[in-house]
Amino acid sequence: MRKTVLASLLAILAAAGSTVLAAESYGKAQQRMLQEIEADTRLTARQTGRKALDSRVMAALARVPRHEFVPAELRRHAYDNRPLPIGYGQTISQPYIVALMTDLLGLEEGAKVLEVGTGSGYQAAVLAAMGARVFTIEIIPELGRQVAKRFASLGISEVTSRVGDGYYGWEEEAPFDAIIVTAASPTIPPPLVSQLEAGGVLVIPVGGPFAVQHLTLVEKDDAGAVRTRQVLPVAFVPLTGDR
Repeated sequence: MRKTVLASLLAILAAAGSTVLAAESYGKAQQRMLQEIEADTRLTARQTGRKALDSRVMAALARVPRHEFVPAELRRHAYDNRPLPIGYGQTISQPYIVALMTDLLGLEEGAKVLEVGTGSGYQAAVLAAMGARVFTIEIIPELGRQVAKRFASLGISEVTSRVGDGYYGWEEEAPFDAIIVTAASPTIPPPLVSQLEAGGVLVIPVGGPFAVQHLTLVEKDDAGAVRTRQVLPVAFVPLTGDR
């Protein structure tokens, strides 16, 4: 009996020790990821106009555990500065791109943000860590159900998610201070521009799946006039839907 109890205690202690080691390993990997994001930012400064990203963006990425947003079998790669598959032909974006897109939004505390393409939920979690109120739409039902459970289990209450075609936005919640699209569209969806608040910003990859895509910044001024600027060549999965 004593041996059985002792064996159980040792197993519990071993599991606890493994958890601590994993946490330490993730912490080091996350710091390395942040350093690589800073390096990529410097390398692309001529194209983006940014030698460094907002410190609040970097702090948000430091707070969000990316390993919670990737499949279990890929957690050892969670903090690699590259996209990873999450199933259903979708990916979790490269951390540098997540950081850059977040920075381009220029968010203020309490900003109301629409995300088109929830995916694993990582980008939405980063936006929430920035103090934004996030409304996110995922077109793939299975991913939408998974991410709703993930937000609940992680206690992320600042994100409201639903399944639907994000091309048409979320009209009943519009207007939005900022909109972010995490899949490439051949053109900028007019419904999203119309749901953008005056003075707001839309960040979207524009281009076809087999063509050059550009991360594009769309700005609507206080008079409602729109201007666009290509920021950086990128590669995203296509925005899908019945159009």
